Amino acid sequence: MIPSLAIVLQRWFTDTKDGHSEWYVARFRRLAAEGADLAGEARLVDAMLPPGGRVLDAGCGTGRVGGALFERGHDVVGVDADAVLVQAARVDHPGPQWLVADLASLDMTALGEVEPFDGAVLAGNVIVFVAPGTETDVLSSVARHVTPAGFVVVGFHVDRHLTLSEFDEHVAAAGLRLEHRFATWDLRAWHHDADFAVSVLRHA
Repeated sequence: MIPSLAIVLQRWFTDTKDGHSEWYVARFRRLAAEGADLAGEARLVDAMLPPGGRVLDAGCGTGRVGGALFERGHDVVGVDADAVLVQAARVDHPGPQWLVADLASLDMTALGEVEPFDGAVLAGNVIVFVAPGTETDVLSSVARHVTPAGFVVVGFHVDRHLTLSEFDEHVAAAGLRLEHRFATWDLRAWHHDADFAVSVLRHA
């Protein structure tokens, strides 16, 4: 499983060196050229969406998840705070709408996207790399753009900056509830020794 550091109001900007975004773009272009499986998260989200569903790729990075969902026939809008990564997504995955914005204060209407989403995905450790203290705001902001029957699915390594219990507190504070939890994106059963968690969230 390949972690993405692509994100929002982030430790990305404070914990990484100059040129890191460019390195990150080059890394995923190399992996794609080598035939690496970069669509594992997208397969799960695809199964949850209706045919031609509308999906928000929150913390889209270079667009690998949203691009794969677009190829599966979905209406995709990706958002990331890093303009370098968003530009790479526009070049490498034409078709979806790729936007630069902060997830903690996300206003899709102001960005010209007025229709709600059937679901949203925060893949590749997005929630781990948001600015400390904004986790509830990020989850709440993303959920606000999802239909009442829609979902938010979040995957992250539980030993990086954010514990699972802390995450669950943010989930509740954001007006969401946990529906399912898995240890991997390919739906292996959750167990308390797992170092990765995939959480399917719904409106409370």
